[in-house]
Amino acid sequence: MSGLHADALATLREWAAPNAAEEELRVRMVRHLESTPDGMWRASYPNHLTAGTLVIDATGERVLLNLHRKAGRWFHFGGHAEEADPTLASVAQREAHEESGIDRLDFHPVPLQLDAHLVPFCDPRGEVSHLDVRYAAVAPADAREIVSVESLALRWWPVDGLPELEPQMHDLIARARGVLV
Repeated sequence: MSGLHADALATLREWAAPNAAEEELRVRMVRHLESTPDGMWRASYPNHLTAGTLVIDATGERVLLNLHRKAGRWFHFGGHAEEADPTLASVAQREAHEESGIDRLDFHPVPLQLDAHLVPFCDPRGEVSHLDVRYAAVAPADAREIVSVESLALRWWPVDGLPELEPQMHDLIARARGVLV
């Protein structure tokens, strides 16, 4: 078992789910990692873990979202583990840095939300379930975001004027504001 795999398993075993639905997801993710040695990697089909970060400003009044190139929808930053990632949190942190272009994020090291969603374009074998572990971070006031190749656009959105988002994103935003502001 790799260090990343062991860290992800320990993180998920220890995480206290805030509701029954996320407890079911937590158990599903733990079982996936216990039974699938490559469960952290994109090669794991039809399920694998991903990690991401919601970036907010220091006031908690704005969130930075990316218009995902493949999905064509606004999301937090996130993606797949890479060989150099030592921990699950480092996956989320690296993805936030790569996709936002912001170097100095104040990263909260404990997951705030778990989610599972189907992705039709992740694997040529067919639809994949991303078992997503979501974190949050605060951007410095002078942060300058830079659009990556994975995004069509980046935009700071006021929390009272968000674009159409999946319901879980609203909950993630509320949790991030509650913990980080």
